Amino acid sequence: MGSTIALVRWILRIVNILIAIAAVVALGAFYKFFWMAMPQTTGTITSAVARPVAVERDSLGVPHIRAASQEDALFVQGYVTAEDRMWQMDALRRFSAGDLAEVIGPAALESDKETRRLRTRRIAELWYAELPPADKAELAAYARGVNAFIDSHRGNYSFEFTVLGYDPRPWSVVDSLLIGLYMYRNLTTTWEEKLRKATMLSTGDPAKVNYLFPYRMGPEFQPGGDVQPGSNAWAVAPGHTASGKPLLSNDMHLEFAEPGVWFMTHITAPGLNVSGVALPGVPGIIVGHNDRIAWGCTNLHFDVQDLYLEKMDIRTGQYVFNGHIEQARAERELIRIKGKPPVEVVNWVTRHGPVWRDENGRVITLKWAAASPKNFGLPMVEINRARNWQEFTKAISRFPGPGQNFVYADIDGNIGYHATGQLPIRTTYWGDVPVDGSTGQNEWEGYIPFDELPSAFNPKNGYIVTANQNPFPPDYKYRVSGYFASPYRSRQIWNRLQALGNKVTPQDNLNIQRDVYSGFSKFLGRQLTAAYDARHATNKDFTDAVAMLRNWDGQMDGERPEGLIVTLAFQYLRKAVAERASPGNGDAYLLQLSPAVLERLLKERPAGWFASYDETLLRAFADAMDEGRRMQGTDVKKWKYGKYVFLTVVNPVASQIPYVGKYFNIGPVLQSGGSTSVKQTTRKLGPSERFDAVVGDWDQSLLNIPIGQSGHLFSFHYKDQWEAYYNGTSFPMQFNKVDAKARVVFEPVK
Repeated sequence: MGSTIALVRWILRIVNILIAIAAVVALGAFYKFFWMAMPQTTGTITSAVARPVAVERDSLGVPHIRAASQEDALFVQGYVTAEDRMWQMDALRRFSAGDLAEVIGPAALESDKETRRLRTRRIAELWYAELPPADKAELAAYARGVNAFIDSHRGNYSFEFTVLGYDPRPWSVVDSLLIGLYMYRNLTTTWEEKLRKATMLSTGDPAKVNYLFPYRMGPEFQPGGDVQPGSNAWAVAPGHTASGKPLLSNDMHLEFAEPGVWFMTHITAPGLNVSGVALPGVPGIIVGHNDRIAWGCTNLHFDVQDLYLEKMDIRTGQYVFNGHIEQARAERELIRIKGKPPVEVVNWVTRHGPVWRDENGRVITLKWAAASPKNFGLPMVEINRARNWQEFTKAISRFPGPGQNFVYADIDGNIGYHATGQLPIRTTYWGDVPVDGSTGQNEWEGYIPFDELPSAFNPKNGYIVTANQNPFPPDYKYRVSGYFASPYRSRQIWNRLQALGNKVTPQDNLNIQRDVYSGFSKFLGRQLTAAYDARHATNKDFTDAVAMLRNWDGQMDGERPEGLIVTLAFQYLRKAVAERASPGNGDAYLLQLSPAVLERLLKERPAGWFASYDETLLRAFADAMDEGRRMQGTDVKKWKYGKYVFLTVVNPVASQIPYVGKYFNIGPVLQSGGSTSVKQTTRKLGPSERFDAVVGDWDQSLLNIPIGQSGHLFSFHYKDQWEAYYNGTSFPMQFNKVDAKARVVFEPVK
């Protein structure tokens, strides 16, 4: 008996020892792979700064950098951004250069091939050659800071590097430009719409297809946004605010990601005191304020890409231009693939640009404004230093793209607006489909001069509102080509501001950013009920839906069914309209302007489309009800629009961890809002930040990003902003007074 007890005790002791060893190993692994990768927030860091630089982090993990020189400030910005976002920075530069397959494997090969065809690294190198010395110096200081982090953390980067089994290579100035090109590409890609239209024209009625693609209309109809990235920005003059100070708000709508696209940062150095959101990998602040001015921006949506049908021998690279044979340039690209031999691709580049598609004997090249920079600059730090409207506009005049609407306000009570970017001058065609590239008749004739772009300064009405709508007047001297947003968002912002009279507050602006009213959806709901009444329909399956839509206020409330009914009906109606224009191609009509196009069609009801518009509406209504029942059951009163437009934000690496990976994701969660509401939401995109500035009373300004500052899985700041963002609240921007929760000092090397 005693020997049995002794054996049991021995076994228990061994088990306890093994558990202890496992715990120690687990703690050691956690320490090495997670804790050691966290930012150093206290003590000192010896690095290549000329004089000490203090970095205070507030309760959200926002770094407040205080340096004795701009060079040291940008060096430390590069370092501290890399501390929290090195994996994101590396992933973005790899995506933008076409180098993802090197660390991910064959799954990324097609993405890399397309990027290499776009020639982004070569373009970034061309950009760098065009930069003035001051811009190069800013990029170099930032790159040195990133590399100081990389060099000092060998083997102790974030979890993603450990899992994928590689270390980041040194950061270069061209890498920062690649990050800028990532945004340029994301916000100016129009070639897909051109190919969709060409497909529909190939078998459709040209008049009807062109009706569906009205990329340039007058101010009474500005075609609209369905799934494209969009943004809102507005400024309110002092006479309309409760404080008597100008107000400025901005929420840029981009695809959700984990971590998010922006990194909140505050930088102070001689001549520089600026706070807002930075783009990881790029020096300076993209949107925010300094001690005198505030600014925000929205995407202009001017078309800066064209497709050319080339008469070309793809084997030799010879093609015809203006009656002469020309030779395309062959650019060889080697794509490295994890676990596989590298793949070599050869890209032919013509005077128009690279061969973009080679299908069934049709050779199509792509011309992109980003590939031919003129007077190129990277003016973000110059914008950050601007003291007034003159200095601000001088800085943004060097902004090459993507084309933006910049909104401005300053402590002297001024508000302003200016469009920016390299916008091509087209004189002989509109450029909305692939055109014959052999004639020499379809060339760009330079770019619209900055001083001739739309602008405003202290408008008499005291408001400036931009929500991607068309800012070009009908009599504009240059041809305008673009996929501008419909006026639904801008009109609602304007109406909300007008209703507030002369008492607008920062909280009011935040409330407007959360607005989920859709003028288009309300219109379509009225059209559905009117069609039901006009046809004397008695379908009992429609009774509850019709009753709800009849009194619906257009609020795209995630907890309510009306938004779902109208959204599904819109999808079926859009396809039906596209089928009438181009039989068999209904699914190709995915253009962002479709809501406004359909509103125009239903208001005008031109002949030749449908025998009965009401019958068409009722069919779309019936199909929507059937699909809704399949998704959410037979009781329409229990449907929730938010279940249809739900959001899941996935960490691309951590989510693959068995059992626990899902805890590093966001959602799925119900959403409110839609593609035509001020709070523009889809399953993929939404507000990427909410910025509400009180000009001159900076500590009352508000700023919120969707998820959190840090990309580290176990950081307190990994997703500490999510609840506030999801519930529509925000955080004060600490500027003059910083409540520091941690402080680290960068010391010079002795």
